[in-house]
Amino acid sequence: MTDTDRVQLEVRDHIAYVTLNRPDKHNGLDEAMLKAIISTARTIRKDRSIRCVILKGNGPSFCAGLDFGYVAKNPLMVPKFFAKLPWTKDNVFQRVAHVWRDMPIPVIAAVHGNCFGGGMQIILACDYRIATPEATLSILEMKWGLIPDMSGMVTLSRLTRVDIAQELTMTGRFFSGVEGAEYGLISKVSDEPLAEAEELARTICEKSPDAVAASKFLLKKAWKKDTRMALLWERLTQLRLFIGKNQRIAMYNGMNKEKGPKPYMMRKSFR
Repeated sequence: MTDTDRVQLEVRDHIAYVTLNRPDKHNGLDEAMLKAIISTARTIRKDRSIRCVILKGNGPSFCAGLDFGYVAKNPLMVPKFFAKLPWTKDNVFQRVAHVWRDMPIPVIAAVHGNCFGGGMQIILACDYRIATPEATLSILEMKWGLIPDMSGMVTLSRLTRVDIAQELTMTGRFFSGVEGAEYGLISKVSDEPLAEAEELARTICEKSPDAVAASKFLLKKAWKKDTRMALLWERLTQLRLFIGKNQRIAMYNGMNKEKGPKPYMMRKSFR
């Protein structure tokens, strides 16, 4: 397998299917995989015809986290990817997960098998996480004497209570997809997570791509902000929608269902 095969990208009906493709290693994260994930996310971000992303894993697991066997043989990878350039907000380890939270369109993780450590932090940065009931999850960094450092502190604080985050982080224990849903870390449990993800993605793609992108942008900007700032971002974001062609198309489609929907234009870039 070449480095470029580590992540597969396929676009169908405005949906980008991103597949982690190192099945013999349970999609463990080595240097090539980390680079490929970030590169794939950049490719998707540039294509404004894409309206939703489904992130999944090939083989028996979604992602078993950082490949420590690879790291042991290539120790220079850690300082190289841990260092942060002065003009950036994150290092490579953080970016590989947080790049999905920064994506201007919804990202849905379809989770099966094992999802540990870095894999867990990747799905926490997605907008929705659909997992099988028997999926095995873990914030596993404690096993290696580490803490989650791939943007986990940003996403955990938005999804669950601090006592749950502390217990899972401090113990590194394994828990199921069902337990993950109880903790707020999994959005939905399903025996067929990919099918559920596709159904959700298709529903999203039927809506105005501008309004969908604006929703993600607004919630990221305004969530847990004080009332004055939240209302300001609400007004500013709505104003950008009012002056767009897709809002007029959405109005037409909503009021003329018998005539069939007009196709939407390419989405605006909300940043």
